Amino acid sequence: MNKHEKINYVEFPAKDIEATKAFFTQVFGWTFEDYGTEYTAFSNAGIDGGFFQSDLTASTENGSALVVFYSQELEQTQSKIENAGGLIVKPIFSFPGGRRFHFSDPSGNEYAVWSEINASP
Repeated sequence: MNKHEKINYVEFPAKDIEATKAFFTQVFGWTFEDYGTEYTAFSNAGIDGGFFQSDLTASTENGSALVVFYSQELEQTQSKIENAGGLIVKPIFSFPGGRRFHFSDPSGNEYAVWSEINASP
């Protein structure tokens, strides 16, 4: 349901839309709907959004906002990301209240995954 003046949709650049779709489908179970060859919309991600064709990337190094996923099994999620072709750009580290790591998707966009220290399914 759309909520007045709340974040409703998010869009990311993608150098390779097909590889990006395959990655997020395999790791996170996202679904996609293509709108031409240069845009795909995703759902089943917690918030809907899309990827647009671009040679640019989103990373904290260049000042981009960081999208952070949650996982009850941090190491298992990291393995899924690596097996699907994602690159770990910051290994697991602790912070007050939890642990997290950063990764990039096949298009080079940076994301993070976090878990509570004592997370359980």
